[in-house]
Amino acid sequence: MSSTSQKHRDFVTEPIGEKPVFALGGIGEVLGKRLEEKGFDKAYVVLGQFLLLKKDNELFREWLKDTCGANSKQQVQTGHQLFDRFKSTIYTNKHCNTRVRFIEVNF
Repeated sequence: MSSTSQKHRDFVTEPIGEKPVFALGGIGEVLGKRLEEKGFDKAYVVLGQFLLLKKDNELFREWLKDTCGANSKQQVQTGHQLFDRFKSTIYTNKHCNTRVRFIEVNF
């Protein structure tokens, strides 16, 4: 049995598009509203913040706590999901042995 939720699997495997911040694991109604009030209304905006923090889980968790009051469990869920999302968008070009990195945004 998998240790990830259906919400997590859906977020990682489906296009991020215009998903609301509530689509993130660990973000419910209360935290979602707090994030929206601070301009983080879409999942891709929070993903952008994660990337601006250089994918540093400790920094992201601290930011999430300071920004919306997320507890430790919520911080871990959200950070893990964003890292998995980022990992799912890294592709390796095996022909020239280089890595090409990009963020998939489907509108």
